[in-house]
Amino acid sequence: MNITVTAAAERFMRRMVRFGGAGAGAGFRLAVAPGGCSGYSSEFNIEARPRPGDAALEVNGLKIFLPAESRVLLEGYTVDFVETAAEAGLRFFDPNAAGGSCCSTSNTGKPAVATVSVASIGRRS
Repeated sequence: MNITVTAAAERFMRRMVRFGGAGAGAGFRLAVAPGGCSGYSSEFNIEARPRPGDAALEVNGLKIFLPAESRVLLEGYTVDFVETAAEAGLRFFDPNAAGGSCCSTSNTGKPAVATVSVASIGRRS
């Protein structure tokens, strides 16, 4: 797998895993699919272990679980996390795209953004 995770994205993912309540060996499961207004949509969960068919990518000890479709879509991409007063979310960039544009399949020229809701992480008993 050739996927780059920026330091900002790694910090965000580590925080989610740490507070996700899935235990010491847990990982960040990132599912990316075509769609959304900017080309890709994504969801994440904190999982104790990879699901069947997932591959585990390790970044400085952080486990990232990726389903097959996500691995294909993110091959060669950079995953970043951006937080501003107006938005917070993961962004996916293709560094090989002409003009350094992002992975967006729309003609807006905006990067694909997956807005993250911390409320989507449920505590496990």
